[in-house]
Amino acid sequence: MTKRAWTAALLLAAGVLAGCGGKQEADGREVVLYCSVDQELARQIIREYERRSGVRVLARFDTEASKTVGLVQRIRAEAGDPAADVFWSGEVFHTIRLAGEGLLAEYPGGPADWPAGLADGQGRWYGFALRARVIAYHTGRVAAEEAPRTLEDVLDGRWAGRVVMARPEFGTTGGDVASWFVHYGPARATEILRALKANGVRLVDGNSTAVRMVATGQADVCFTDTDDVYAAQRNGWPVAMNPLDQGGAGALAIPNTAAILKGAPHEKEARELMAFLLSEDVERLLAASESHNTPVRAKLPADLARHAIGRRLEVDYARVAEQLPSALRAAMEILP
Repeated sequence: MTKRAWTAALLLAAGVLAGCGGKQEADGREVVLYCSVDQELARQIIREYERRSGVRVLARFDTEASKTVGLVQRIRAEAGDPAADVFWSGEVFHTIRLAGEGLLAEYPGGPADWPAGLADGQGRWYGFALRARVIAYHTGRVAAEEAPRTLEDVLDGRWAGRVVMARPEFGTTGGDVASWFVHYGPARATEILRALKANGVRLVDGNSTAVRMVATGQADVCFTDTDDVYAAQRNGWPVAMNPLDQGGAGALAIPNTAAILKGAPHEKEARELMAFLLSEDVERLLAASESHNTPVRAKLPADLARHAIGRRLEVDYARVAEQLPSALRAAMEILP
């Protein structure tokens, strides 16, 4: 989407988002947001919220190399005296773990008809705006008909020395690896990690770095997320993608999540920001953005449907979150 079209979408949303509370006399009000979503995208959403609500958003972001994990550790460290009010994460697994540690507050004001599996039973977190795990490849070095279409394809010896992936201890790669342990079982998932090691997979600092290495010919294939490939294509890089299909069962879809921290110093403002982040119009903005997130609401406008995620892996996010520590230990023992 062009910047002009994005601006138009924001202006449209400004009118239809009035149902989230309308313009308020909010002199001096503020809310502290910890956010692991890409800054350029998140700041546009934040500015729209500030414009509409009058509430100042003090946002702290994670770095690409420590995506999500840095803020999660900060939330844990500040548990006795929280500095932040809301956590907007680009993934779900660490959010679930924070809920299990008792660090998230209940937010019963969420939509009652939220899709199954995308909300905590106690209202401590909600998932929205999906991305998918994909296999990106260099279009000048890999023909479309030869590009790998499943995780198993990448294990073939023909891809030896040609694959990169983000370090699994950070970002969405860790959740993806943990989903292998749930979907395939620990024994087969361990075999997959060993096969990747045998194929000479290289670990890099973040999904965007992996895509950049493919685009510049330093690798032919990488595991990444849909939004990183859309960013590469926007830059004119020779990169295309196939879903990272797990044995024909579909690709892992990863939602954004929003949650209020327990003991949030600005509770009223935190609830207002949550209502905004979970609104249908914010999902529409994220779908129309250059990230092209897929809304969790069933109906999607025709002009945005071409970016919708295809077959999704049926997965219990809570089980994946439970497997995360052991999956990461296995990955870091095998892959380096």
